Amino acid sequence: MSHEIEDNSKKDFTKSWVNSSRFLFYLQAFCILAFVLGGCYRLYHQRYEGKPKVEVQKSSQYKPEYEQKK
Repeated sequence: MSHEIEDNSKKDFTKSWVNSSRFLFYLQAFCILAFVLGGCYRLYHQRYEGKPKVEVQKSSQYKPEYEQKK
């Protein structure tokens, strides 16, 4: 019986500098992109869907309406 020893150091994440740096770069790019898109999505919904309905006095509108005194 002959046992062959396989060298797995090239496949190991901690041993291969090129593979680990590529993985970390893509992970960092994905996280930044997800953070930016999530922030844009949240700002869009807070700005355009969360507007409260405010009653404006008729005398302070663009075309004011005044009451007639009797």
